[in-house]
Amino acid sequence: MRRARCSQTTAGYGMVHSLTTMIRHTILLVEDNSDDELLTLEALNPYRSHSDMVVARDGAEALDYLFPRVDRPPVPPVVILLDLKLPRVAGLDVLRRVRAEERTRLCPVVILSSSVETRDVQESYRLGTNSYVRKPVEYTSFAEALRQLGAYWLSLNESPYGRGHTRPR
Repeated sequence: MRRARCSQTTAGYGMVHSLTTMIRHTILLVEDNSDDELLTLEALNPYRSHSDMVVARDGAEALDYLFPRVDRPPVPPVVILLDLKLPRVAGLDVLRRVRAEERTRLCPVVILSSSVETRDVQESYRLGTNSYVRKPVEYTSFAEALRQLGAYWLSLNESPYGRGHTRPR
């Protein structure tokens, strides 16, 4: 699992954040394709000044991040971008677990998949995904789809956990 963090530094002053970046959100990207990962990170770059990107490269890493074996669980991500066809633990199984746990049940999940199977779309919605987006094959279409996702989920959508995205009890 990799954490990609975007922040500004000033010589001698360490981390410098404006008031708009004081509230940091986490975006969990669960993606095993390195090209799709890079494109997603690039497309969401405008939102990274106030968001941390956590990348899990398979379903098991995603579950380890969401449900760590420690006393203090992390704040749920502001959105989970989830591929379906993943090694170790399938995307639908990750979604099933997210919806089964009280702490993550309300966390928005967006399926990003190249699958054109109707049953994948229907099962994703049956299990509680908030959105299902087919990955366009063409680079610019995929980049534009990701920019639109970022605009909606990271700027317009209101978190179920409220402003400031505090830890649910």
